[in-house]
Amino acid sequence: MNSNHRVCIQSAAIPAPRFRYSPCVKIGPIVQVSGMIALDPISGQLVDGGPGAETACILANLQRALSDYGVALDDLLIARIFTTRFESFAEINAAWEAFFGGDMTPPARTSVGVSALPLGASVEIEFSFVQS
Repeated sequence: MNSNHRVCIQSAAIPAPRFRYSPCVKIGPIVQVSGMIALDPISGQLVDGGPGAETACILANLQRALSDYGVALDDLLIARIFTTRFESFAEINAAWEAFFGGDMTPPARTSVGVSALPLGASVEIEFSFVQS
């Protein structure tokens, strides 16, 4: 098998996609996780609480899926944050810092203000990993 063959990966630990896309794609050492919004892992519904709660949920869901995706947080190269509530970015940062606290070196990050996100979410984050 070609090591650069595209493999689509699912995780039973998080809600399944509601639309037609691959939640995670691996090509060679690159693992790209599609944008995640804050879906409760049990109900599959968008969590309440605003940008901070949504960010915390997204990061917790990512943590749940890591083993299925075959990556670790140390492999995380960059996270891209999209938000409809840029004025509340301090809440996003607080959840981010709680998750990537301590001795962990956080990944590179891009943050973009947008006008709308799927299902009325206020935060969506996509993640790019490189396996060593």
